[in-house]
Amino acid sequence: MTPPPGGSRDDARTRGDDVIRIVLADDQALVRAGFRALLDAQPGMTVVAEAADGAEALVLAEEHRPDVVLMDVRMPGMDGLTATRRMPPGPRIIILTTFELDEYVFEALRGGASGFLVKDTEPAELIQAVRVVAAGDALLSPGVTRRLIAEYAGRAKEPVAGMDLSALTDREREVLALVGTGMTNDEIARTLFMSPATAKTHVSRTMTKLHARDRAQLVVIAYESGLVRPGWA
Repeated sequence: MTPPPGGSRDDARTRGDDVIRIVLADDQALVRAGFRALLDAQPGMTVVAEAADGAEALVLAEEHRPDVVLMDVRMPGMDGLTATRRMPPGPRIIILTTFELDEYVFEALRGGASGFLVKDTEPAELIQAVRVVAAGDALLSPGVTRRLIAEYAGRAKEPVAGMDLSALTDREREVLALVGTGMTNDEIARTLFMSPATAKTHVSRTMTKLHARDRAQLVVIAYESGLVRPGWA
């Protein structure tokens, strides 16, 4: 998976010159088989390995360097939440849950996951989710973000002392707060009386300055910094 000269791996994937490499982590062999059959049948995707628990997922991630890991939460031995926190840099993680608001989802996002899916999601949605996350975006629709905030933000840790937002401009802090409440770029644009393109630029700059991997991480930062507090959404 060597990127072309002068281009990143994501650039290559955008041009269709690359294949999205996937590791499946689920303790149920039948679930893994179903996901593999679906994903391997898609152009530009391949399942490179399967893990039955979190510890095996970490070993396989080191060995195969996948782009995406589909990670179940509840597995024997090392669970998916622990494996997500310990995952080496590189793979983007989609948490698989049985229930839409699994009690571990917020912790998984804090631990570095890029989003989550319920296991009974439609096949087309799963395929699109893998493509979205592999391209570097967060798999958190505004509606899902709002439900997560409403249900679990109250259980979030106290603001992290000393978390530094000083690199942000006043406008970027405003944008970060609105991202934290689950707003889309269009909604942010309307709220702050700017164009959607300008809102997108502010979000991108905020991610860069805060070294956030994706929009999901911005939501976590907004809460853990104390910029947004439970009950505001």
